[in-house]
Amino acid sequence: MDVIRLLDVRHEPLSVDEVLTAVTDRGAGGTVVFVGTVREADGGRGVTSLDYEAHPTVSEVLRSVAEKVAAGTPLRALAAVHRVGHLEIGDVAVVVAAAADHRQEAFAACRQLIDDLKREVPIWKHQRFDDGGEEWVGSP
Repeated sequence: MDVIRLLDVRHEPLSVDEVLTAVTDRGAGGTVVFVGTVREADGGRGVTSLDYEAHPTVSEVLRSVAEKVAAGTPLRALAAVHRVGHLEIGDVAVVVAAAADHRQEAFAACRQLIDDLKREVPIWKHQRFDDGGEEWVGSP
């Protein structure tokens, strides 16, 4: 079975349970899940909402990032799902998970996956602030 169990970018609300189920493995001694949510403030400014937009190559780049993580760590399972479109405060924006024989590998892989995803996958955030301002985060 492929270590990469679930990768997706979608407009619909994300399910933490779906991602956890995807990485469930009877041989895993450790499973780590990271859930990223829309927070009410950023950089000392109140956030009212945000939109995520993705480049057409998003799926291919996400797969490449996941393959690098899977190749560099002994894993049983790996998954990542990111939301695009309009999100409100408290909405789940991203869920990543890793399962491994031991917790150290699961923690390391989960952290690398979210860090690499945020750095390399072409998804950009358009934040709107309560002071009327707005900004793009992660755009080229």
